[in-house]
Amino acid sequence: MSTETMTNHNHAHEHHGHHDAGATKVFGFWIYLMSDCILFACLFATYAVLVNGTAGGPSGKEIFGLSFVLVETFLLLFSSITYGFAMLGMNKGKIGQVNAWLGMTFLFGLGFVAMELYEFHHLIVDGHGPDRSAFLSGFFALVATHGIHVTCGLVWIIIMIIQVTRRGLTDVNKTRLNCLSLFWHFLDVVWICVFTVVYLLGAM
Repeated sequence: MSTETMTNHNHAHEHHGHHDAGATKVFGFWIYLMSDCILFACLFATYAVLVNGTAGGPSGKEIFGLSFVLVETFLLLFSSITYGFAMLGMNKGKIGQVNAWLGMTFLFGLGFVAMELYEFHHLIVDGHGPDRSAFLSGFFALVATHGIHVTCGLVWIIIMIIQVTRRGLTDVNKTRLNCLSLFWHFLDVVWICVFTVVYLLGAM
């Protein structure tokens, strides 16, 4: 076997190794998401048990503003769309497109978190904090946990913009972008459940 043939064989083996490692990481991240599903399932179950425990305080119908939350929902939905475009740019190998769409995703996600913080501040100022009743404790625990996840996703997006800018669309960065895609879309699905169970049903 010639030196050139051996070199090509080693490069192919190295590339195959990177591919296998990437697939293993994505699979491991799926396992993490399943554990996160259990976390949110427990929070939803807790909220369902506590939702009627208002202790003489306000119910969801009295404090939820559906139009406000609907804007929040659209921000998160649009952020999933823009992240999808970032993945299309990744598949085309266009670093500029990836960073631009990641930036748009970040702005939508930041708007979502800002509106959620405003809602929490408004509720607490009005005396409807998590210590007011079991219902509000369950509400803040569920919605705030989702908000913390979104905030972590925003930090991850900033890190990926820096990594892609410095190192390009390497196999490692592509794997990380794929994992972040799973995480971001997962949060979108969870929020749809939150919007339906907490806000829509609570306002009825």
